[in-house]
Amino acid sequence: MTTRLRVLDDGAWISVNDSREVRVSELWRLDAPDLCECALTDLVVENFQSVGVDGSTVKARVYGQCIACGATGTTGWVPIGRVRGGEFAELDRSAVRRVRR
Repeated sequence: MTTRLRVLDDGAWISVNDSREVRVSELWRLDAPDLCECALTDLVVENFQSVGVDGSTVKARVYGQCIACGATGTTGWVPIGRVRGGEFAELDRSAVRRVRR
């Protein structure tokens, strides 16, 4: 089964199978030591740079700002959800997401 992933509206949305699923302006808690020096980064997502899939996990590279220290930058690959049986399920927004380079 093929899953279509796209970044829409100049990085404002991630589309999964032609449905807008994930948007900017969300606050994500990340384990992202390359982005800032905070133990955990509280990142305001400002722009999606790219989207991809690794097995059933949908991942994205995002640009944003840590609200604790003010650092800005682009992350490595951050898991945002899973595709199972052709359906997309976003990760719990309160979960800590581990960034992969």
